[in-house]
Amino acid sequence: MKKIFYVVAYDVKSDKKRKKISELLEEWGVRVNFSVFECEIPRKALSPLKRKIEALINPKSDSVLYYPLCLNCRSQSERCGMTAFRSFEQKLIVV
Repeated sequence: MKKIFYVVAYDVKSDKKRKKISELLEEWGVRVNFSVFECEIPRKALSPLKRKIEALINPKSDSVLYYPLCLNCRSQSERCGMTAFRSFEQKLIVV
């Protein structure tokens, strides 16, 4: 199944809704900033994920941004500060 790399950023006022959104995104990727995730999402899973998130937000006060990145763009991304971050290969698994 082909996966697409997305950077998902959100600005949600409600703590409860923000937590639910972060829990949904943790299923597909890793948090790289407080309200930013890097996700590998299968094409078929993207629309259902967006619908779940859209059901949680208030479109008048909240926003969610989805940025698809091609492999070339992804390989050119740069990080500054906090060099110890989790990648997909290093995803934390708690047993």
